[in-house]
Amino acid sequence: MPLGSEPPQLLKQRLAFKGRKFNFEVNRLRLPNKAEGDWECIRHPGGALAVPVTPDGKLVLTRQYRFTVQGRLLEFPAGTVEPGEDPADTIEREIQEEIGYRSDQWKKLGEFFLAPGYSDEIIYAFLATDLQLLENPPERDEDEDIETVLMTLEEVEKAIYEGLLLDAKSIASFMLARQFLLGS
Repeated sequence: MPLGSEPPQLLKQRLAFKGRKFNFEVNRLRLPNKAEGDWECIRHPGGALAVPVTPDGKLVLTRQYRFTVQGRLLEFPAGTVEPGEDPADTIEREIQEEIGYRSDQWKKLGEFFLAPGYSDEIIYAFLATDLQLLENPPERDEDEDIETVLMTLEEVEKAIYEGLLLDAKSIASFMLARQFLLGS
């Protein structure tokens, strides 16, 4: 077997931190070349995201406060997949809570790793069309500071290229949805 084709050997695994949304672990590995080292990793249950589209073609985004960047980011609605939960159920719940809409028209766009250099978090992306505004939307989570923003496809694209939409999962999902949004 050529060098590099065999996986590293796990020598020791240590849970360094157990959090509410993710865990942080340190893994001691022996590489195929016999070198040993420690690799840190964030273990995350994954997230689901929707690119929601109203019947008149507007995309529904959120402007949400994110502590890690000390500011508000423009993003598509998303949420953490709960243990044992189907990502489709996660995002149906999240669009109701975060933006006050529901949809009966869903299309899975794909899935992708968010930051595989240090985390196993995977994002499940969906397109939600024919949205209906809820008369009595569920209460938002107490720890969320969210504003709903309606934008055209062109406005979202412009925001990406002008650096106003910096959230990687939203940009990637928008690019996956773009062909459907353009009708191609």
